[in-house]
Amino acid sequence: MLSRNAVARNLPQSDDKQQAFDYAWLKGQARTLASQPYHPPSELLPKRIQQLDWDQYQAIRYRQDHALWAKQKLRFEARFFHMGLFFKTPVRMYEVNNGLAHEITYDPSMFDYGKSGLQDAQLPADLGFAGFQLFYHTDFQHDITAFLGASYFRAVGEEMQYGLSARGLAVDCGMERPEEFPRFTAFWFERPQPESDQLTVYALLDSTSIAGAYRFVIQPAARQIMDVDAAIYPRKTIERLGIAPLTSMFLYGENDNRLHNDWRPEIHDSDGLAIWRGNGEWIWRPLTNPATLRFNAYLDDSPRGFGLLQRDRKFNHYQDDGVYYERRPSLWVEPRSNWGPGSIQLVEISTPDETADNIVAFWNPATPPQPGQELLFAYRLYWGDQPPVTSSLAKVIATRTGLGGIIGQKRQYFSWRFVVDFTGGNLAMLSKASKVDAIITTSRGTVEITSVRPLTPVNGMRAMFDLRPEDDATTPINLRMYLSLDGQALSETWLYQWTPPQIHPGS
Repeated sequence: MLSRNAVARNLPQSDDKQQAFDYAWLKGQARTLASQPYHPPSELLPKRIQQLDWDQYQAIRYRQDHALWAKQKLRFEARFFHMGLFFKTPVRMYEVNNGLAHEITYDPSMFDYGKSGLQDAQLPADLGFAGFQLFYHTDFQHDITAFLGASYFRAVGEEMQYGLSARGLAVDCGMERPEEFPRFTAFWFERPQPESDQLTVYALLDSTSIAGAYRFVIQPAARQIMDVDAAIYPRKTIERLGIAPLTSMFLYGENDNRLHNDWRPEIHDSDGLAIWRGNGEWIWRPLTNPATLRFNAYLDDSPRGFGLLQRDRKFNHYQDDGVYYERRPSLWVEPRSNWGPGSIQLVEISTPDETADNIVAFWNPATPPQPGQELLFAYRLYWGDQPPVTSSLAKVIATRTGLGGIIGQKRQYFSWRFVVDFTGGNLAMLSKASKVDAIITTSRGTVEITSVRPLTPVNGMRAMFDLRPEDDATTPINLRMYLSLDGQALSETWLYQWTPPQIHPGS
């Protein structure tokens, strides 16, 4: 159990003895780890495991009768992922019962190897596990949470559909140099009481720049909740630290069809970044799939929450009856402590297909972490079709863009049109005589042909305007808009970043 030498080697040792365990002890281990040089883990696997392809790896199944707590009539079970494919570094697993921890050791008999080709392989007894899945008593056939790869984890809401992921930590994401991916090296599962509906899981995190101790209190429900406590110990100064990072995929949608060469109308796990700022302002930033990496930072002080959401939940907008993008969960982050000044940062990476996650959002503290510090963060994650909080103002339900100008008239110059639909709030209460204004600001260019009119099918309003670039520059233009009536805000704030084309069609 994590002797001092084991900590130095970044690999908890297997030990038949039990050891006292609590979160304070784990934080001490992480602090000790950060005070020592980083030792990269070994990725040496038996040749037959190294050669597994995608289908062979997917054929390996953990035997349900070997699940942690399978025979103890508890409301939770844990099952483990086999090593192989992208997962080359072992993760140690421990059970904690009455304050004492003992290791759960790998055994080939725990797995059904199916058509993987490993049935007769001589696998080492100390191979270890790649990660784990959690199951809840309402349906022991479908997992509700999975931790697999680096510090990535996913969960489901009532749709029982996976989608975007969270991470323990992000280091130097979206910078010119390669990103650093901290990894969970060990997990501890606290045995729940027979009628408990929550499970506590602890994790040790390590990487070149940082170490950390994590506690996850997991509560399955139609909107699954995770209370996260993180104690982080830098080994060195970190330029861009990402707290509560969220990772998703956006290929194209109604606002951005740069790569729309597929028969499906839209392909994305999330369609926007929502922010509830410390000053109370609500922001909606539609996601894009840019031609080159795009980075944005939204300054704030003590944010109330943020998340990557899948607001569009209509099947006919996706037409995918295989992966059902309209069922993908949204993920909302709610700070449980005062995070102080910093920024919510959004990284959008160009991707050619839907197999790669290309969207990352996280909180970045204003002051870069320094070696020797202890950084404590507490937050709550909500996984489900809707976030737990929403603005009383009207919200954006669609963003569309296209060539500007007036139909039937010859275009004298290039412009680009933006069409934003709002619904909810007090919009349905407005009389026909109410004069609603779109308050628009832009970092560059001229806004023209602005209009706001009722949109009866959604009981809302549609705002439209053209943006005329003032030059041939292709640097991004930042746009900001909200609806107003007599100086009173009626809607959340719509933010957008648009990159003018290199050659202006129709100019």
